[in-house]
Amino acid sequence: MPTSYDATTVWGVIVVAGVLTFAIRGSFVYLFGRIDEVPPQVQSALEYVPAAVFAALVFPAIIVPEGAVSLSLGNERLVAGTLAAIAAWYTERVFVTIVVGMGALWVLRFVV
Repeated sequence: MPTSYDATTVWGVIVVAGVLTFAIRGSFVYLFGRIDEVPPQVQSALEYVPAAVFAALVFPAIIVPEGAVSLSLGNERLVAGTLAAIAAWYTERVFVTIVVGMGALWVLRFVV
């Protein structure tokens, strides 16, 4: 896709973004390497990071499967994801959640 910026500007932005990303991540490694104990408030907040990252990766694929928001029963990914979330809520088992979610998706996609 053509742009009005020259190659030097584009590469400069890429390099600056990479350096800033590396610095942010490196600061946590440096910080936690320097302190002996993580404060309880920080440890409590960090417990939610994996779930938040997973949700940020999964929700767009479920809600916007083909480039447009689809919140109808015709969206088989949304229906399968909802069933998987219900299974996860009741059973609290990863394997059951995967089986229910993938099973529902396959049934909806190939049978219905």
